[in-house]
Amino acid sequence: MTVKAHPPRNSRADSAGMTPDAVPSWVDRLPPRAALYARLARFDRPAGIWLLFWPCLAGAFLAAPAGWWLLWLLFLPGAIAMRAAGCVYNDIVDRDLDAKVARTAGRPVASGAIGVRPAWAFLLALSLVGLGVLLALPRLAQIVAIASILLVAAYPFMKRITWWPQAWLGLTFNWGLPVGWAAADPMLRADVGVMLLAYAATFFWTLGYDSIYAAQDMEDDALAGVKSSARRLGPRLKQGVGFFYAATILLLAAAIWLWTKSPLALAGLAPFAAHLGWQALRFQPDNTGIALRLFRSNQLAGALMVLAILLAALASAS
Repeated sequence: MTVKAHPPRNSRADSAGMTPDAVPSWVDRLPPRAALYARLARFDRPAGIWLLFWPCLAGAFLAAPAGWWLLWLLFLPGAIAMRAAGCVYNDIVDRDLDAKVARTAGRPVASGAIGVRPAWAFLLALSLVGLGVLLALPRLAQIVAIASILLVAAYPFMKRITWWPQAWLGLTFNWGLPVGWAAADPMLRADVGVMLLAYAATFFWTLGYDSIYAAQDMEDDALAGVKSSARRLGPRLKQGVGFFYAATILLLAAAIWLWTKSPLALAGLAPFAAHLGWQALRFQPDNTGIALRLFRSNQLAGALMVLAILLAALASAS
């Protein structure tokens, strides 16, 4: 039986009734074919780039606060290319499921606007850009980065086999933190326990913000048989997000304390904690417009997280 897509509850749409994935953006000024590929790579929706980039920078700061400054020139193009590659791969694997969900039915591969073979070719081109960045990193960082391949390859299938694909995304999307750590400190002089605590913190951060994101699709996901943390938590979703964000702050505070032993350094966490608290309080699982805005606000939350780590470095040095 074919499941027909229908608009999600309270879906935020433009005046033409478009879902957020299809609203007009700067890519529409490109030639039509180029615009399709830009949408496939989500270049019109940069939130994912920043959510991939900030953990890389956080890892570099934690390992070597004074030695990271050239690395961002690699991390940023790497985040752009690999996030785009991940989106293309995800859309190839999920094309049949995407066609059943109103928010994603218009994506280029799901709609047939871009064929599967050209999408694979585009994925290869993006991966070659990522390879160029990888080869510019120290050897240890290269090894750590390559270790993420299985996580990345398995991610699109998680929504078919577990209620917690958002947890798998947390492991995958924040792999840049140990990569940044290894790139900034290839001799492993810094305390690896600090890195592991910070990685755990970003895991729960992603579990929180991607559960908010998944709230947009709960009805359609149920019809299509897609599993998610939002569906699993159900009426406890809002409390679940609050728990995930609280775990984020506690684990990052533990990392900073282990790193600095400075109460002053912990004070730098206040803006990040306040932002996550605001998200948890503002979140309404049945309002997809608010869910999308809160998800996107994590671009700022990531910057506040990195700022907290930088302030901790300054406090420990003073």
